[in-house]
Amino acid sequence: MRMVLTLLVLDILLITLSFSAAGGIRDRFISSASWSFVLLVVLPIYVITAINLHAYTATNVQRATTSIKKSVLAFIIALCAVIIAAFALKTTDTFPRLVVFLGSIFAVLTLSIVRYVFAQHLERIIGGNPFSVVLLCDGDAAIPDGKFSIVIRTDGVFDPDRHDPVMYDRLAASLQHADRVIVTCNPLRRVAWSHALQGANIQGEIFVPELDALAPLGMTAYGGKSTLIIANGPLGLVDRFIKRGFDALLASVLLVLLVPLMIVIAILIKRGSEGPVFFTQARIGRGNQIFTMRKFRSMRVEAADGSGKRSTARDDDRVTPIGRFIRRTSIDELPQLLNVLSGDMSIVGPRPHAIGSRAADKLFWEVDHRYWHRHAAKPGLTGLAQVRGYRGATLVEEDLEKRLQADLEYLKNWSIWRDIKIVMLTFCVLVHRNAY
Repeated sequence: MRMVLTLLVLDILLITLSFSAAGGIRDRFISSASWSFVLLVVLPIYVITAINLHAYTATNVQRATTSIKKSVLAFIIALCAVIIAAFALKTTDTFPRLVVFLGSIFAVLTLSIVRYVFAQHLERIIGGNPFSVVLLCDGDAAIPDGKFSIVIRTDGVFDPDRHDPVMYDRLAASLQHADRVIVTCNPLRRVAWSHALQGANIQGEIFVPELDALAPLGMTAYGGKSTLIIANGPLGLVDRFIKRGFDALLASVLLVLLVPLMIVIAILIKRGSEGPVFFTQARIGRGNQIFTMRKFRSMRVEAADGSGKRSTARDDDRVTPIGRFIRRTSIDELPQLLNVLSGDMSIVGPRPHAIGSRAADKLFWEVDHRYWHRHAAKPGLTGLAQVRGYRGATLVEEDLEKRLQADLEYLKNWSIWRDIKIVMLTFCVLVHRNAY
């Protein structure tokens, strides 16, 4: 309750302050105008919509991205209601457009920032962990890793095979303040515990450690039989549309702005050594499909490694003088904007690797079996691993493992806002000590 009330008060306060600031700016530079009716419509509709979208539920509040999405969506719905109300009441002539415009920008920014901070520092803000997770340990089952509020040994206390009202009452009393209850038990006892928990009016779960090897994403059914979801695309249809639009727009703008620089680089490459301007190489793309990636050629043609077996080393004798400059400044990657426009790549995503790439003389997929998972999305011109500094030669297995972990984290937590953040951070690592 403390968590919900704190976040609700913060949301109302932020929206009020945002429109107050916008009204103050308008009054200072133009003239005063009545905008209080905007808040009278926005606030109640926002609160009702946010509650309906489950913006204050425990699961969503803990996930910063989900929390921000639901809050912003609720605000947009409330804002649309204001515009419709102004039109219906025929007050558009006196409608404070500047206040609504600036107030909306301020509100979206502040709601996003505060909800992100709230999710990251939830326990510190409200003074404790608001979520109670109870573990029921049945028989000699091992206690799994994890932070549990309470661990209850059920031997002699709860037996799901006994249909005893007194025992069920005792179980209900033990779980009445819990948010989740998890059972660890012998596989033969799982069905019994499942029946026992289905009437407990609480989120009940059962540990099934043998599923860890499958890493299921969820459950569904086909033909009346349960199935495990073990893979799906990281993005839904709407998210794919948003990401593709972002890629196409940004790649087009960058190409127009960088054409003069790319022409100069092409001339310098031709004058510096014989051979084509571009270096093309087969790389692994989305869905593990192979595509042809373009780069500015930075090595002598006769020394180029098309398969990628040999990583570029510091002071590599294969690199030309102009090649050393464009590699150090990441300019050699600019032709990949054409790959983005053609749909083979994205602006942000896991970097595409050559088929023969190695770490500690092992092929990448021999180092970690999860390597293929990173190809669930289009490869990117930049990515989370790159802005964290994981780039350059993969001399030891750890070099690949760090990049792989960052790639999988990116796929799991994708949002367009994170893509924008990664693009902004990329400018800070264009020149990097591992770029050679």
